[in-house]
Amino acid sequence: MDLNPGQIRLAIIAIYMLSLMLLGYVASRAFQGTKKDYLLASHSIGPFLLLMSLFGTTMTAFALVGSTGEAFERGIGVYGMMASSSGIIHSLCFFVIGVKVWKFGRQYGYSTQIQFFRERLESDLIGVLLFPILIGLVILYLVLGLMAGGTVIQAMTGDAVNGAFPAWFPALDARGAPTPMHGGIPPYIGGAVICFVVLTYVYFGGMRGTAWANAFQTILFMSFGIVAFIAIANRLGQTDNLLTNLQTVSSKVDAQFTTRAGMSQSEFFTYLLIPLSVGMFPHLFQHWLTAKSAASFKLSVICHPIFIMIVWVPCILIGIWAHTMNLPPSITENANRILPFLVKSQLSPVLAGLVTAGILAAIMSSLDSQFLCVGSMFTNDIVVHYGGKDRISDKTQVTIARGFMLLVVGLTYWLSLQNNPSIFSMGVWSFSGFAALFPLCIAALYWKRLTASGAVSSILAAMVSWLYFYRDSDWGKDADYLINLTFIGGLEVLPVVPIFACSTLAMVVTSLITHPPSKSTLQKFFD
Repeated sequence: MDLNPGQIRLAIIAIYMLSLMLLGYVASRAFQGTKKDYLLASHSIGPFLLLMSLFGTTMTAFALVGSTGEAFERGIGVYGMMASSSGIIHSLCFFVIGVKVWKFGRQYGYSTQIQFFRERLESDLIGVLLFPILIGLVILYLVLGLMAGGTVIQAMTGDAVNGAFPAWFPALDARGAPTPMHGGIPPYIGGAVICFVVLTYVYFGGMRGTAWANAFQTILFMSFGIVAFIAIANRLGQTDNLLTNLQTVSSKVDAQFTTRAGMSQSEFFTYLLIPLSVGMFPHLFQHWLTAKSAASFKLSVICHPIFIMIVWVPCILIGIWAHTMNLPPSITENANRILPFLVKSQLSPVLAGLVTAGILAAIMSSLDSQFLCVGSMFTNDIVVHYGGKDRISDKTQVTIARGFMLLVVGLTYWLSLQNNPSIFSMGVWSFSGFAALFPLCIAALYWKRLTASGAVSSILAAMVSWLYFYRDSDWGKDADYLINLTFIGGLEVLPVVPIFACSTLAMVVTSLITHPPSKSTLQKFFD
């Protein structure tokens, strides 16, 4: 049976999705039936699998689809302001926070951040405040993943001439002519399929299925990402020498996109605060607790920056190379479509389908961990905490975690279909919220004088200021939104700067004027 290019790419995507579901089934066969095994894989994850899990979880739609689109709009400076700093700061967080969190988790039986904060600060109010905030920020993070996944599937299956199903899903411009999305699977279907597949292997395989899937997906998107980069460079350079092609294509890019001239120094450097968000990612916290030993972190600390470079450099360069092509308006008006369009237009249908699987792997390797963490938080921090651990069996707790996952996924899917801003912009806002909570995390681990009142004031200051600036940016739709600091020379900075400052200042001042935790608590966490 003959298939057109759009249908070939769709067939490869379908095979990839089925492979993930099969992996989830295999992982479910190893499920031991306990909550500990479902949520933490019984602390059995070794160095390699931990590295793949952590990297796959942090490399999202923001890193691939978002970075390519942002590089197309703002130039190569996007790499410096996000990727290079992320490589160093992520590894630092793994070492400074991850290892210590793992120690407390194994010693005191924690499964979530809120359990740690409650005991460290002797306050139930901390959990009441943190739960809705963390869930809300995770949902914002999830939305950008589903948006990117739906966009990628539509772009890769659509084509002005050879779309997968032109009769079913026509996409015409104002003149009635087919667009590059013609015949493509619409985002509402693509997003639903992604939700179903990810839910399948997370629902049945738990953390073990998530870790296995992350390892598979990380290998996939790194391998095919390199292949796509080389193939696109050779196609655009049109010689047999890769280095010559890289020089040729890059020389054709306008100078404004080959430097960071399009962004101020103050804006550029304030992006350094964004990677601190990993210190408060609830899904990363849960992955840290799965480690077999503290030594399992060594490989992740060393290799994570190298892996970031391998993934981000091709995406950024492809983004600026797009300026050397005559792209249709339907692509340039939506930067999220830049990467899938170049992959589709410059590669053969089979190779494009494989690369698409790699792009979706990066997106889905984050969604699974986030789906699982929201179920874990609801079960441990709400149901068990208030309902009583001894009154609820492990089987019931696993069922509750699965049920809450379904609820959050449904809400996320609905939000992903709304008129949202760019993936990169949404990612920055989500990360800004998590970064604003970073002072609380580092203080809880290393500052004995931190008090419950200081923590509460820090959380409230962070969220009130975050909501104020998010609303002022038209709920994230203003992608160029910056804060002008007129009192220090009119410097333009990201909203994360004043948000981070409010959080830190409120925490320090309030802690210094209120009573510290009890001696028994300090002895428990500061031996």
